[in-house]
Amino acid sequence: MTDNSSDHKNRAVPHSRFSRLSHFGRLAGGVAGGMIAEGARRLADGERPAMRDMMLTPGNMARVADRLSHLRGAAMKLGQMISLDAGDMLPPELTEIMARLRDNAHRMPPQQLQRVLQEQWGRDWRKRFAHFGATPIAAASIGQVHRAKTPDGRDLAIKVQYPGVRASIDADVDNVATLLRLSNLLPGELDIAPLLAEAKKQLHQEADYVREGRYLSKFGALLAEAPDYVIPLLDDEFTTDQVLAMSFVEGKAIETLVDAPQEIRDAAMRLLFKLVMREIFEFGIIQSDPNFANYRYQPETGKLVLLDFGATRRIDAKLADGYRTLIIAALNGDRDGVREAAQATGFVGAAAITRHRDRIDRMIDVVVGELNRPGRFDFGDRGFVGTLRDQTMDVAADKAAWHIPPTDLLFVQRKISGMALLAARLKVRIDIRALVAEHFAIDAGGEADD
Repeated sequence: MTDNSSDHKNRAVPHSRFSRLSHFGRLAGGVAGGMIAEGARRLADGERPAMRDMMLTPGNMARVADRLSHLRGAAMKLGQMISLDAGDMLPPELTEIMARLRDNAHRMPPQQLQRVLQEQWGRDWRKRFAHFGATPIAAASIGQVHRAKTPDGRDLAIKVQYPGVRASIDADVDNVATLLRLSNLLPGELDIAPLLAEAKKQLHQEADYVREGRYLSKFGALLAEAPDYVIPLLDDEFTTDQVLAMSFVEGKAIETLVDAPQEIRDAAMRLLFKLVMREIFEFGIIQSDPNFANYRYQPETGKLVLLDFGATRRIDAKLADGYRTLIIAALNGDRDGVREAAQATGFVGAAAITRHRDRIDRMIDVVVGELNRPGRFDFGDRGFVGTLRDQTMDVAADKAAWHIPPTDLLFVQRKISGMALLAARLKVRIDIRALVAEHFAIDAGGEADD
């Protein structure tokens, strides 16, 4: 069977509740068939396969990635979150295949796009443009982006939300959670109801383009005196709750820096880390989606272009203070201080510390040791990750030690972890202590000033 790339990329978004449910049904059936085939193969080889091993096959993960890409919306968004948030802690085959969801969205067929824009702008919407690009310049989980020009010369990027996305969020989240349960990636005894409720709330906010437009303008104002960052200007004329219009800004994908000289990679990533620090400790709001597509780079100026503010969240001052205490303790090499701050902030539960104190202390020692190496921290050196993974898995195997951190912490940590993964992708080397010293009263030797 030949692969028709145009058909693969142009697929209508299933927007009715029944059609989306049927897609999840077919996905579950396909995964089940794949599990049966894998189980039979392993039995024939004399093995006794575990449920997890039969689920996490390349074939099954490919089915999941393809179906979630077709569904878009919350289903695809959650898949992206899994691939970014878990990072190096996922099995390699799952990480590789789920990573497809970061840049493998399909686009709406022209007829479906026409219907959506007629609903938002009226039947004669094309008359309001000198040019409207029919082919999207980007396609993601919730919407696709088109370039357009107005008769008065405005060059715009227009994000059009996929039909049915908002109405399907709650059901999609529940269905993806069910798939995770079946895969044994989530322990059955773990109560994830609060996390699912927060995920639904967050995704509903991301699907509100009027809200995103407000935060786009908010960040533009917050960074108005920071010339190293470029943020598009909101265009109110064409923005609705399902269409977001903004000025078009040139820039290259941040991942293209992977072949750039070391000093350019380091400088770009330093700007991103500085921004995260300002978001947490100065602005009190954070754009919590670390998807690499949200950041672009202008080679001619060295500036960063910031896109997509749908996942912006306010940060509680107590959470920011907890992070500050944790960071300073780590840079001071204070194991007890790190452990206490991690528990107070919610990273780790009391039961895990009581039952696995030695393992947790070894994990802290690894992180503190890496952060306090002389010179710049090499994000490309991931040798320590395996040790952390082993210790984490040992603690996770104890059901009595399971703990879900506060949802606000999870979303902030999601951004931080995503930036660390990007830094690893770019093999960046940064003086972390000097970066932190710009925000906290801490000297180069690691001692906090009184």
